[in-house]
Amino acid sequence: MAEEMQADAMMKSELIERIARKQSHLAYKDVELAVKSIMEQMSNSLSSGDRIEIRGFGSFSLHYRPPRSGRNPKTGGSVALPGKHVPHFKPGKELRERVNASMLKEKEPNI
Repeated sequence: MAEEMQADAMMKSELIERIARKQSHLAYKDVELAVKSIMEQMSNSLSSGDRIEIRGFGSFSLHYRPPRSGRNPKTGGSVALPGKHVPHFKPGKELRERVNASMLKEKEPNI
């Protein structure tokens, strides 16, 4: 079974704060507007069925989940769930290598 890492999730507000700190020449409001604008454009593109590719980082696309049978947790009865499109992220080679190098570094024993 694959080893899963539990990490704290970075919220949008924390992302904005980190970028604003690193880019001190930019006003917080400008960074906030940029991050929100990027997320809005990405959401619009995916909603239109477009694929988004950011070289070195990864690509976002839609995957279709076919209709399936589920269970109502209260009654235990069977429920028909419709098919749907869900966002999917595929990391790029550079991101995968960077993450794997970082994870290997963390696992090295300190002597």
